Amino acid sequence: MGRGDTEVTLDRGEVSIPDSWHVAHMAQEVGATTQSAIDYVLSGDEQWYEINASLNDLSSVSDEQIGVLHQQFDEIDGYRTPTKAAQIMAGLGFNTSQHELPVEGFSGGWRMRLNLAKTLMSRADLMLLDEPTNHLDLDAILWLETWINAYTGLVIVISHDQAFLDATVGHILHVEQQKITLYTGNYQQFIRTRHERMAQQQQAFEKQEATKAHLDDFIRRFRAKASKAKQAQSRIKQLERMAELSPMMADNPFSFRFYEPANMSSPLIELTKADIGYSDTPLLYNANVQVTPDTRLGLLGMNGAGKSTLIKALVGELGVLTGTYRVSDTLKLGYFNQHQMDILDAKPRR
Repeated sequence: MGRGDTEVTLDRGEVSIPDSWHVAHMAQEVGATTQSAIDYVLSGDEQWYEINASLNDLSSVSDEQIGVLHQQFDEIDGYRTPTKAAQIMAGLGFNTSQHELPVEGFSGGWRMRLNLAKTLMSRADLMLLDEPTNHLDLDAILWLETWINAYTGLVIVISHDQAFLDATVGHILHVEQQKITLYTGNYQQFIRTRHERMAQQQQAFEKQEATKAHLDDFIRRFRAKASKAKQAQSRIKQLERMAELSPMMADNPFSFRFYEPANMSSPLIELTKADIGYSDTPLLYNANVQVTPDTRLGLLGMNGAGKSTLIKALVGELGVLTGTYRVSDTLKLGYFNQHQMDILDAKPRR
């Protein structure tokens, strides 16, 4: 499976998974649906969801089948499943008042949390989590670390969060130059082991190059001499049998710089006694923020507290409901939206 749940086939080889295993995969997109949040999460436990649906509609079920369904429900500890779903939702930041809200009423980030919760509800032997910490705040990430460490199945996780990897994984699969290498340990151990392996590979390559040069020199000097011809042929065969080692390719260097602005005045942006929100409903009250050329600000707050709303007001994307908003005449603004795809021009250029 690939990003966006696109079907990917193998060019060569095979993938073997035990037939008895159930595999759960965290999809990268969540469609709009009127299904309630708690029901959407519960649907992740397919076995429970099917049995529960049958028990809630007994019109086409015989008395004998009802008994079997109740036995199956008891065997999977089905009476505690709704509590488990509520606990997972609480761990990911949902409150009980949100349980019955429709999925379509949540923002994209919160829908991804619902999708993660649905995946965690699965009775999977193998769980595939692609960037599960995206859209999570610190509390939710810490909860997820605890959940993964307590999980009894196999978890394969893709993440750029090094602290999260350090806290949750015991093996690293490193993909580089179309090859996969397995390392034992967490991310920090992987970094140390990889650096050691790189150094050993480079040393082996340099040693081999020196040996090749010595053999080539001997062959060049003595190949034509009858007394040394046999030794020269022996060294030619030694060269042919020698495994070809490659030099250690360093990671591509990355660097960037911020261009110096031509003109700057102070303040650059100023909010004064501003109420900020949507449709005449304030989310932030009496905001007073001043951004000067040497300002470095970090915004902290739980999801839904209004961080993105404040950013939108500062860049002028969202007008203030009350108060004042001023920007410098010389201001040139760079803005990276958390939903960047929503503001990019998708039309092809001619």
